[in-house]
Amino acid sequence: MAIIVNLDVMMAKRKMSLGELSQRVDVTMANLSILKNNKAKAVRFSTLEAICKALDCQPGDILEFVPDTENGKGGN
Repeated sequence: MAIIVNLDVMMAKRKMSLGELSQRVDVTMANLSILKNNKAKAVRFSTLEAICKALDCQPGDILEFVPDTENGKGGN
């Protein structure tokens, strides 16, 4: 995966639980958990904006691009 979600890192820095973040951004704990565990395929800008407001951070604090290595690719 090329985009890594560091939501858990920012939550720890802000000492905020998943439940508290869920209430603040009005997103279910299940959906935040999917995002936090890097299982999400997409995220709405409105959700990202709400998370950034709640955690007082920038999108780049949560999302990180990690390029795939040639050895890590499994394609033909």
